[in-house]
Amino acid sequence: MDAVVTAGSRPLPNDPLYEATRGGYKALLDIAGKPMIQWVLDALSACPQVERVTVVGLPPYTNLFCDHPLTILEDQGGLLINTRTGVLELLQHNPALSHALLISSDIPALTPQMLQWAIGTMLETDHDFLYPVITRQVMEARYPGSRRTYLHLKDIEVCGADVICIRSEVAAEANDLWSKIIDSRKNPIKQAALLGFDTLFMILLRQYSLEQASEAIGKRLGLRARGVLCPYAEMGMDVDKPHQLALITSDLAQSGLKAAAA
Repeated sequence: MDAVVTAGSRPLPNDPLYEATRGGYKALLDIAGKPMIQWVLDALSACPQVERVTVVGLPPYTNLFCDHPLTILEDQGGLLINTRTGVLELLQHNPALSHALLISSDIPALTPQMLQWAIGTMLETDHDFLYPVITRQVMEARYPGSRRTYLHLKDIEVCGADVICIRSEVAAEANDLWSKIIDSRKNPIKQAALLGFDTLFMILLRQYSLEQASEAIGKRLGLRARGVLCPYAEMGMDVDKPHQLALITSDLAQSGLKAAAA
């Protein structure tokens, strides 16, 4: 399975991370001695199921390393168009590619074992879209004080992971789904209309379980979608705010010291 890593974010002056980035790329923030995205590429390098990686959102000359063939593409203007561009690039090299991993560059605690879990879970079924979610209990046990935002479902509180598996042909299609998602990305009313107000209200009223919410959203979007509980808090521990940057930097620095001492 191949992977797309999205890395185009450049925090603006009103963004909590602007002081740390000063107009630079968030993906290149130093985390315990190396760029944040390099931690993600290191995890991909050590995952035997991954064959090729495309990074979208950085200048092609960016100094990054990966043990798998690596392509770096410039920012195409937004997260979803970057994702689609990355999948199309993968398909140019392997037209038979059935599924792709979509990974954010701001989850530096990612490990090869977590990627293996995501790939294995996706291939267990014939869904178009696999979206792992992490319970509040799992996240707060691993990262106390992370202050994630949680969705309150009927039977559980969850936050989303930043490793998604998608069928390549779905991600690559220039269809109405992509157009609607891209068009709605900054408009809450359009987003609600895309999901369907009935689905949105049922989620907000906590009347849907994870399985019911997955089925309803998938049906609305014309996808065979599957939400699955993820046992790894690290897959959802993205760096959006200064306290999260400090938390994950300290965590990875301590992990490095322990590994050096072992």
